[in-house]
Amino acid sequence: MSRIFFFLLGFGLMTIGFVYIILYLNILSIGYNFSYYVNFISRRIECYFTVIGFIILNLSMYIKGDKRYGLYL
Repeated sequence: MSRIFFFLLGFGLMTIGFVYIILYLNILSIGYNFSYYVNFISRRIECYFTVIGFIILNLSMYIKGDKRYGLYL
């Protein structure tokens, strides 16, 4: 049950992060270059949600739970 929770948490955080990354693409339309865009999103905390969500998602898929005690992470 907790694996499903962490999977959905990671998926939700990745979705939030990608939405902000796509929204910040409007910086390119007002005349800034791509290197400024990458520098800008690397300093925004809401864009870190993509990386955090990706890590949580992968951990929830690949870490096996402890079957002795009935704990399935």
